[in-house]
Amino acid sequence: MSSKPKDSTWLDQVKWNSDGLVAAIAQDAASGRVLMMAWMNQESLLLSIASGDAVYWSRSRSKLWRKGESSGHVQKIHSMSLDCDGDALLLQVEQIGGIACHTGRQSCFYRQLQERDWQSTEAVLKDPATMYKSVDQ
Repeated sequence: MSSKPKDSTWLDQVKWNSDGLVAAIAQDAASGRVLMMAWMNQESLLLSIASGDAVYWSRSRSKLWRKGESSGHVQKIHSMSLDCDGDALLLQVEQIGGIACHTGRQSCFYRQLQERDWQSTEAVLKDPATMYKSVDQ
């Protein structure tokens, strides 16, 4: 785990949940489209700032998740904002390859409620089976 920076006043303003996480929303910097929501812990936030690439915390794998580490679809951070309550981050990103979702779509928000059913409204741009290369678990 990375140590807290000397000047951590800005980091103390983030309201981490009981699991030490904060919601992070990735938005395409050019189009404004919301691409995905993930979680960050203090270490992933610090690594994101240091590298300029989005790094998240995978709750399912209980480890850091460098966006694009296996798919190549990296998120280059243009800016980062903290909401008024301090409990959500907004990352303005350049989505390399144009695919943010593990289903091979541009955005994770591809289902809309229509007639009381969730309907897919976006085509798969790349087959997920061909998108991911093996990475060390």
